[in-house]
Amino acid sequence: MRRTGKIISMALLATAAVACAPSTAGGGPSAAATAKALPGPSLDADADLVALVAAAKKEGSVLVYDSSGDIEEVAKAFTAKYGIAMEGVKSDTPQTAEKMTREHAADNVTIDAAMYEDGGVLVGQLAPQGVTQTWIPGDLKDQIPAENQNPLLALSKATVFGYNTRLSPGGCPVKNVWDLTDPEWSGKLVMQDPLGKPTVLSFFTQLDAYGNQKLEQAFQAKYGKPLKTEEKSAALEWIKRLSLNKPVLTGSDEDISAAVGAPAATDKKIGFMSISKFRNNEDKGYHQAACEGMTPFVGFSYPKYAAIAAKSRHPNAAKLFVHFIMSEEGVKHEIGEGGISGNSTVKPLVTPPGLSDWQGQLFHTDPKGLLGDLRNRQAMSDFWRVNRS
Repeated sequence: MRRTGKIISMALLATAAVACAPSTAGGGPSAAATAKALPGPSLDADADLVALVAAAKKEGSVLVYDSSGDIEEVAKAFTAKYGIAMEGVKSDTPQTAEKMTREHAADNVTIDAAMYEDGGVLVGQLAPQGVTQTWIPGDLKDQIPAENQNPLLALSKATVFGYNTRLSPGGCPVKNVWDLTDPEWSGKLVMQDPLGKPTVLSFFTQLDAYGNQKLEQAFQAKYGKPLKTEEKSAALEWIKRLSLNKPVLTGSDEDISAAVGAPAATDKKIGFMSISKFRNNEDKGYHQAACEGMTPFVGFSYPKYAAIAAKSRHPNAAKLFVHFIMSEEGVKHEIGEGGISGNSTVKPLVTPPGLSDWQGQLFHTDPKGLLGDLRNRQAMSDFWRVNRS
């Protein structure tokens, strides 16, 4: 079974804190407004796929890092199609970014391309520092919406609130995200530790930037009165209450899935986990579904970007990988359990039970707020840590 490790590199976060000092506000829009412009993407307007394949074969191999073990399946398919040895390595995004930065500085590059879930580090550090570059295949450009081109969005995945369908046959026992802050659910939410999971931290900062109105409305719907808080926003109040309600923190989505949906489970728990873990229903006989109808969202979507190492030793093979992952043939291995390709012509293959409306049920990461995510990460980490202690 493919598993994704979740150990964060504190050294990289420290670098991020120095490069982009965090503010105490949760503002994504204001941070984005002052963002330094990204280097423009490289576009082969007259790209010849046949010529690219031939050049890639001369280079002989390509090494790609990804936070998901799904990259191993992509590598097998790539090699089978083109006869070029591709190695796909599962590595946490912070560790990948740190390794690529060090290799770039030492002029000793081994990683040719990478798939990044941490858009903040990509747009705030790696691309502006010249460590990575964005390449868009000319023959696919018209299939990739403009907002997905820089950085290049390969696909979107999701993390959702899920429950055990055997223990709760009538549906998810949680109807509102504020329910998870009530004493009834103390110690019964299982989630990854945000301090070791950049996508969860980004969800928190994005929620503070763009989700306050919906959270206030959800509070009003649940309690019948307006939210009153001493915090600067409804998002911060929800995050604080969530942390104070003693969620069980893990280092992997696999552990969350086991705690919630395993056949032997006897205690009703809610898991905040990647939709990729719904494969356990078939693979392990788990009983899991997303909390359909949960107010104001069932979970959040997050982007995964494709980038090429600027000093790649196999630049044509790296470009060919990007072309492959932007096609249905390549990306299907990453969105097999649910997800949306950055190529508008590639339709979703499946969605996990309970997530029937990707657009309407999820809180969506706004790419305009990626730099704000990076700038506010340390402040959000400190906020979580203080309230958790």
